[in-house]
Amino acid sequence: QVQLVESGGGLVQPGGSLRLSCAASGITFSIYTMGWYRQAPGKQRELVATITRDGYTNYADSVKGRFTISRDNAKNTVYLQMTSLKSDDTAVYYCNADHPYYRYLRYWGQGTQVTVSS
Repeated sequence: QVQLVESGGGLVQPGGSLRLSCAASGITFSIYTMGWYRQAPGKQRELVATITRDGYTNYADSVKGRFTISRDNAKNTVYLQMTSLKSDDTAVYYCNADHPYYRYLRYWGQGTQVTVSS
């Protein structure tokens, strides 16, 4: 059974920082491309950042220079360090795992709420 369990969300003031974690089980974590997506109320889910098994990263333009994705294959965990947070970053953040070859092997976490507000 595949599980992706996010943690680290919460309420933070504008300009603050948060670190999200996603612990994976039931998959060969080291070969998967891992990603973070987010969905704000009334909006579609959008890509935030991804990291391949080789460590190549990709970011949405809106978070470049502020967010950093990283992974620890020994801990089967992917992280999202978020800095200089803005109110527009408020959303539910979802962890994602994509198999590099089999597109149907795609998994999601349950999401963690990030609220940026004063």
